[in-house]
Amino acid sequence: MAELASHARVVIIGGGAVGASCLYHLAMAGETDVLLIEKNELTSGSTWHAAGNTPNFSGNLNLMKLQNYGSRLYNRLGDEVGYPINRHMTGAVRLAHSKERMQEFEHVASMANAAGMDMDVLSAQELKGKYYPWLETHDLMGGAWDSEDGDIDPAQLTQAFAKGARDKGAKVARFTKVTGLSQRADGTWDVTTDKGSVHAEIVINAAGYYADEIGRMVGRDIPMVTMSHQYLVTEAIGELEALDKKVPLLRDPDDSYYLRQEGNGLILGPYEWQATPHWLKEGTPEDFAFQLYPDDLERLEWYINAACERVPMLATGGVQKVINGPIPYAPDGLPLIGPAPGLTNFFEACVFTFGICQAGGAGKVIAEFITEGETELDLWMVDPRRFTDYATKTYATVKAIEVYQNEYAMHLPHRPWPAGRPAKASPLYDAMAEHGAQFGSFGGWERPLWFAREGDRPEPDLTHGRPHFDDAIAAEVKTVTERAGILDLTGFTRFELSGPGAADWLDGMITGSLPRQGRVSLAYFCAESGRVMTELTITRLADDRFWLIGPAAGYWHDRDWLKQHMPDDGSVSLEDITARYGTLVLAGPKSREILSAIADEDPSNAALPWLCAAPITIGMAHGLVLRVNFVGELGYELHMPMETMAAVHKQLLEAGEAHGIGHFGMYAMDSMRLEKGYRGWKQDLSSEYTPLTSAVDRFVKLNKTQFIGREALLKQSQEGVAERFVAMELEPGDGTEAPYGSPVFSGDQRVGLITSGGFGHRTGKSIALGYVDAAQTAEGTRLLVDIYGEKRPATVVPEVIYDPENERLRA
Repeated sequence: MAELASHARVVIIGGGAVGASCLYHLAMAGETDVLLIEKNELTSGSTWHAAGNTPNFSGNLNLMKLQNYGSRLYNRLGDEVGYPINRHMTGAVRLAHSKERMQEFEHVASMANAAGMDMDVLSAQELKGKYYPWLETHDLMGGAWDSEDGDIDPAQLTQAFAKGARDKGAKVARFTKVTGLSQRADGTWDVTTDKGSVHAEIVINAAGYYADEIGRMVGRDIPMVTMSHQYLVTEAIGELEALDKKVPLLRDPDDSYYLRQEGNGLILGPYEWQATPHWLKEGTPEDFAFQLYPDDLERLEWYINAACERVPMLATGGVQKVINGPIPYAPDGLPLIGPAPGLTNFFEACVFTFGICQAGGAGKVIAEFITEGETELDLWMVDPRRFTDYATKTYATVKAIEVYQNEYAMHLPHRPWPAGRPAKASPLYDAMAEHGAQFGSFGGWERPLWFAREGDRPEPDLTHGRPHFDDAIAAEVKTVTERAGILDLTGFTRFELSGPGAADWLDGMITGSLPRQGRVSLAYFCAESGRVMTELTITRLADDRFWLIGPAAGYWHDRDWLKQHMPDDGSVSLEDITARYGTLVLAGPKSREILSAIADEDPSNAALPWLCAAPITIGMAHGLVLRVNFVGELGYELHMPMETMAAVHKQLLEAGEAHGIGHFGMYAMDSMRLEKGYRGWKQDLSSEYTPLTSAVDRFVKLNKTQFIGREALLKQSQEGVAERFVAMELEPGDGTEAPYGSPVFSGDQRVGLITSGGFGHRTGKSIALGYVDAAQTAEGTRLLVDIYGEKRPATVVPEVIYDPENERLRA
């Protein structure tokens, strides 16, 4: 075996399909000084026993693009690198037992087709007649056909990636165990192995179900659990032996299994309710490379029977073998791809539940991060920083079980996922529950979604349309619009920035101007490409002291972005005060009267105008009040110490009783923010768009001499944008609203994409926000939006539909 190199620009830990893909994509991007270290043989771990299915289907548009990139790469990879691969493009049918499942398929198909893929939604008889004649169609409503679905040999895929990378000069060290990692003062890494040490500029953790072991070496608790997934392979089946080509894949998500041909037999892979995690206490065994767990077919009995009823020829083949192997799961079932939280020059490409179909895209993403500093697609859904300190081993375990049990479940707009909750709760959690709050999780924090009234059914809503509690949401909006409402919005990411260099540094980070002392402004932080990295509210408390407030979900993302750009001369200090303060929103025309009754300070318009901030004292509590809100009414954000939240809430209710005060939740807030055209982070605002594309030009000051992304934005300003953010009013339909990813058409031509949609209860309008071609942005432009298969007429309207002059905000 060749001697281990003493230096490499990039070291990849883990030689499965994902690690090999990272090696290949870095080499193809010109990074040839790359070393992959594998403790056993390439393909060991989850790769060798994977079923090798390569679906495109996903409810998330960018994840579907990521998977489709890999699928198309696999079609040509063997020829390009000179390594034969058993690649089968059989297509796949996906069955639907319900109207809601058919709507899901319609939405995914519309996204797929708009992105250049080929996906159809068909009746059950069409599926049987055109693609799968062995199908029993009892109780089916229809299904989907994906012509680009198929399978690939995982081991051959991995070896092909490795060969392509080696041919470019990259190296692989097999049977070499990483035993330690330490970072030098300059940010580079010493990777210690049982064969020697390697000095690396950058490290990638692609260690599969050993990823948590590698994480512990750098002080990182990776949120993951290893589950066992079983599939069985049948003996030869006569009907298949008589065919001259492989039959399509079949997935029955409502009965939770997949079925595909393997040789002349079939593979049946259920995701059973008896989800089984492993190695919770004892940790991952030292060497579990090509081993399997003992068979446990009793767990699969119901699913085997269901599949045999659906495809009777399955019952004619005896069981040849059972594969029961380890697969890592993150708490949401999606992998970790990107920068590791809190670390520099350290990336994660691990915890892949569907590693074969996502390996190709993962390698591309990691290569983009390393060579370009950002990625083509916004892939927040797989960013390692989406989980923060609440994602403990216990949390990861219960969530992994929930995800496994619901692997094929529909992620309906109002469907709760209760496992592992509450992870973080406001001091008002119990009080809100007593008032009927039904909660959702936002960055781990529990927030009220809506409030059940007497007679309301608090059970989950499992439809794509307006929920059964829509009247309760409308009532909450009415309370805020006519009287006053309270929202517990605790969980904001919150940092205090201070120091003699704070103002100059912050000014160079944002596209706009810093607020004056006592004022509040919205700020955009961009990459060098000009694309939006994050949005924060800046409150200036003094010349050299600021509060930076952002979304709960962006906690670690925003922390890392700020810290990675801070000067190291001590002139700027960043303090994390997220856990010290809670937030109460008080909004509505009666809110000033209520606040005046309990605050020592004057909250009048003269003393505290719109977009101003001031200290506030309520009873024994000292906090900060901001004259801003996300609903578009006269209102205030009260940022109070956590230990005072209960007392402040009680005083608000007592003072507000005479004014008809009530509570409102996130659903009501979302309805109102759509009417105001307010953007949601990682929904309407993403790293695929610049502030100019997102139509927040008023927050971009190109006459500033310097800020990150200025040159790119200056160039875009001169050339014009290709697409632009707009608001649209939709004609009434069947009660469904436009979900994220819905394509927008002008006639038969796709011209845009919806980023959020919903019903505005103040205006009585169906509203959609999104991006359309620049030529289609004029007010009054008539368009079509594909909503669950129905092309619904839409009209471009002014961005601010409700109170366009902000008279109610400024009152």
